[in-house]
Amino acid sequence: MSKSARPKTVIPLHEARGALPIPAAKPVIAGAALADARGRGLHDLRISVTDRCNFRCTYCMPKDVFDADYRFLPHAEVLSFEEIVRVARLFRDLGTQKIRLTGGEPLLRKGIERLVAMLREALPDIDLTLTTNGSALKAQAAALRAAGLDRITVSLDSLDDATFRAMNDADFPVAKVLEGIEAAAAAGLAPIKVNMVVKRGVNDHQVVDMARHFRGTGHIVRFIEFMDVGSTNGWRMDDVIASEEVVRRVSAQFPLDPAGANYGGEVAQRWRYRDGSGEIGAISSVTRAFCSTCTRARLSTDGQVYTCLFAQRGYDLKRLLRDGSDDAAIAAAVSAIWQGRDDRYSEIRTAESAKSRKVEMSFIGG
Repeated sequence: MSKSARPKTVIPLHEARGALPIPAAKPVIAGAALADARGRGLHDLRISVTDRCNFRCTYCMPKDVFDADYRFLPHAEVLSFEEIVRVARLFRDLGTQKIRLTGGEPLLRKGIERLVAMLREALPDIDLTLTTNGSALKAQAAALRAAGLDRITVSLDSLDDATFRAMNDADFPVAKVLEGIEAAAAAGLAPIKVNMVVKRGVNDHQVVDMARHFRGTGHIVRFIEFMDVGSTNGWRMDDVIASEEVVRRVSAQFPLDPAGANYGGEVAQRWRYRDGSGEIGAISSVTRAFCSTCTRARLSTDGQVYTCLFAQRGYDLKRLLRDGSDDAAIAAAVSAIWQGRDDRYSEIRTAESAKSRKVEMSFIGG
């Protein structure tokens, strides 16, 4: 689908679909780990703190859809910091070990460092991370680290300035993102992961350059296959460069050996440079689905729980947060949602399902 052929949407996607009914709570066996219908645990929670972003990346928030007429969430519909911390605590009690703050662009959320501090105080042992486009990272890295953030991931699709400006479609220079990465490293937010979405004919010829730039720095580049997230990014299978090809290109210049996962459910396949100068990752949702080990839940900006990145609808947890429900009732709802989860979109993806109207990545985080 060409850029001009994308569906024009000015009605916000959060207004266009109703929430799924929260299933009835199921009995919980004392001491048993929470698992979904396919035996997958609940290890990760991704929390979108804003649906707004200052970039208009063509694979995420294309400008011809997310334009001046697009209505983002009003402030009253966005979860407060206190609500986010409450949900995070309940997820931790159900087995979650890692929380990632996302967006939109999370550094646009006013007082984001205060949220980090609140989460750290409430959950001192949680692995607390954040994904950013890096545009405001130089100014905020030290404060985020001081507030208790462990690590950071930066989206960076090209080192070539012209290509990068074209992909972010906001005329933002790559040099400022690189300065942000340096500031994050200096602040101690390391190791830094650098995510590159690889799209055929756009930036795939720069894969080796990206690997070369970060090789030996301690930072980890992760090459991500172009995915059919949402319904506005004009995804075509022809635009996908398989991770296998990306790894082959890098290894031809800098020999690689496969490495094991850091933990069960890790989505990136790890590859170490044979000379010991670091590693890269490959995230292959299209060509090598990892649904069978996916342990991620997502909390949208307006308090809906999504159990898959490619979901069409979520479960309205905000209603329970604001109607006086106690923690036990909310925890029971989350447990029931997870126990009924059977998502495996990437395993059964078809040309037709790729065209389905799915929630946008900017609304629930990547």
